Amino acid sequence: MSDAGADTLVIGKIVGCFGIKGWVKIHSYTEPGENLLGYGCCTISRRTGQEPIEFDAGHRQGKGLVAHIKGVDDRTLAESYKGLEIVAAASELPQLEQGEFYWRQLQGLQVWCRDKSSGEGDNRVLLGKVDHLIETGANDVLVVKACAGSFDQNERLIPYLPGDVVVGVDLEEAVINVDWFLDF
Repeated sequence: MSDAGADTLVIGKIVGCFGIKGWVKIHSYTEPGENLLGYGCCTISRRTGQEPIEFDAGHRQGKGLVAHIKGVDDRTLAESYKGLEIVAAASELPQLEQGEFYWRQLQGLQVWCRDKSSGEGDNRVLLGKVDHLIETGANDVLVVKACAGSFDQNERLIPYLPGDVVVGVDLEEAVINVDWFLDF
């Protein structure tokens, strides 16, 4: 899911039409994808502003979703929705288990690692801030970009592997601690 604003999230995008009776193809950003259909109050982003949208039927189709937009019963009208983002209130997100985080919570956090080259001790080095995450299939990846005070100006791709690479996440301190090597 990507951020649409402080209180809203983009949870999917309408990518095309499906059939002739107002059904659309949706690329869902939720996990699992079908969760998008469970959000009650959604809006779409048009150039003129936000507009409410309701899906009254839908299901998985291949790698994506197809859904019927309530009140849209022909392909021509459904075409006008192509390319629009589907937005939901952040308050609609389900609560996560302890130690689980939404991607949006990790974006902007500082990433620190131990400097093992300085011998004994617990010297920490700032690698940068999480710019965004990438889904690779095997695991998610933190894209860490340099920021003020960073060790260097390199961008790093760090696997998001809690308990292995990711040692800890502290949302209050806005910090992720990692067990990672420094590039010299």
